[in-house]
Amino acid sequence: MTTAPARVRRSRWRAGARPVWTAVVVATAALAVIPVAEVVAGVLSPTPQLWARLWSTVLPGMIGTTLVLMLAVIAGTLLLGAGLAWLVTAYRFPGSGVFGWLLVLPLAMPTYVLGFLFLSLLDVPGPVQSGLRALFGPEVWFPEIRSVGGVAIVFSLALYPYVYLLARAALREQAPAAFEAARTLGAGRSRAALRVVLPMARPSLAAGVALALMETLTDFGTVSYFNVHTVSVGVLQVWKGQFDRAAATELAGVVLVFALLVIAGERLLRGRARYHQRAAAGSGWRPARLTGAKAWAATATCGAVLIAAFGLPVARLLWWAIPDLLFDVGALDLRYAGYFGNSLVVATVAAASCAALGFAVANGIRLSGGRLTRTAAQLTTVGYAIPGIVVAIGVLIAFAHLDAGLEALGVPGGTGLLVTGSVAGVLYAYVVRFLALGFHSVDASFSKVNPTMTAAALSLGAAPAAVTGRVHLPLVRAGIVTAMVLVAIDAIKELPIVLLLRPFGFDTLSVWTYQLASESRWQSAALPALTIVAAALIPVLVLLGRERGAEAMR
Repeated sequence: MTTAPARVRRSRWRAGARPVWTAVVVATAALAVIPVAEVVAGVLSPTPQLWARLWSTVLPGMIGTTLVLMLAVIAGTLLLGAGLAWLVTAYRFPGSGVFGWLLVLPLAMPTYVLGFLFLSLLDVPGPVQSGLRALFGPEVWFPEIRSVGGVAIVFSLALYPYVYLLARAALREQAPAAFEAARTLGAGRSRAALRVVLPMARPSLAAGVALALMETLTDFGTVSYFNVHTVSVGVLQVWKGQFDRAAATELAGVVLVFALLVIAGERLLRGRARYHQRAAAGSGWRPARLTGAKAWAATATCGAVLIAAFGLPVARLLWWAIPDLLFDVGALDLRYAGYFGNSLVVATVAAASCAALGFAVANGIRLSGGRLTRTAAQLTTVGYAIPGIVVAIGVLIAFAHLDAGLEALGVPGGTGLLVTGSVAGVLYAYVVRFLALGFHSVDASFSKVNPTMTAAALSLGAAPAAVTGRVHLPLVRAGIVTAMVLVAIDAIKELPIVLLLRPFGFDTLSVWTYQLASESRWQSAALPALTIVAAALIPVLVLLGRERGAEAMR
């Protein structure tokens, strides 16, 4: 039982600590919201002449192309993600256990890397079409690769793991009672899956598709390779080609509208339905064993997707990169070390910043509480739900306003001091974009900390700094490390933010890869692309280890 002096100490501590920690969380939320608010402000105060010009020229085509691409990605990721999840969960066939966790490997393959590798194989000069012309003559027909269909295939192969992971988890957590009831009433396994199992997994499918669509919206590297003009490509062209900030901002607002529609659609698909199960989660699920041709067809299907999305692209990169490194040391571009260093620096600083701010927000919730603090904490994650190109444009506007304010105050350097004179814009945008990863990773560790430990420290009269440093920080170190790893890997892969905000003369591996691939210098792009894939494999391999450990415990 808490003594009176202890209660007094706790009430005094909370009275003094709550405003401080609430202020920390609110300030962090403001940091995350400002760039998005800048873009929203631009949308809410449109320029009629600008919109009339855009609408009479390129905007309808870009909107139409974006919509068609999004619909194609929905179909492709659902077909591959949900289909493969059902295959490896409901059936047993040669290699099904291995494919169950190997099929997440394409998460390590950025779409802009898979895109140029896809073109190097299937475009007109590539080995596939060259071989067909040698066999059947120069007039042999081959589908147009640089098209919406081609880029949709690339996105589907690169992004289906989002749907696959969530669908597979949902299927494993489902109790088999409804499925078995449908089977008892005469439905086949496929019909029972379509009519009973997949509808119950609808929230997970909607969440996975939403993640894939967000990646599609933020991409302009892959679509530009394929000469497909989406709204995101239009933002880059207007900003970099015409230096028209107003037009770029309002086009970024269109991307933001698409993103909000995706979020609203995901919520709408969930609706108010409930997906409760009366049996223990996943208890008694009995996969059917496939035999003969069906078994080998299932193995071939999983193998073909894995080879197309990961195996063949990695082999292609190794084929280009290793011979030069082993047999021609002079072939190594001297810029590689510098660009790798730039990537490492911004990734490290972004990771440390997101982890620190994520810890501050999660710690503030525990030490302060209150509706304002919790609402502000949720706002800190807004950047992860917004396409990177929108975040980048918002940061550009915010820093331009700050530059104008500094110039008005007489600060040396003039306009552009922050935007083009340092990497501050890149780092700020990274923090806004990836702060959600830092917060959720640390918050997950905090959820395992018994609140009585904090209460005990408060009862003993510990100061706020002591509770934070001696109780909370040691207990959530694993979450902080996880946050830093996840943010660092995403920062190394990130292209739109760094391409729009980098100062002159500052390039990273992602920008270098994009520039080389845009010039069709695919072999030269192999080494930086391979480095990015290798870095992105780290969290994927950690995920695979957890998957195998979970399977071993079943």
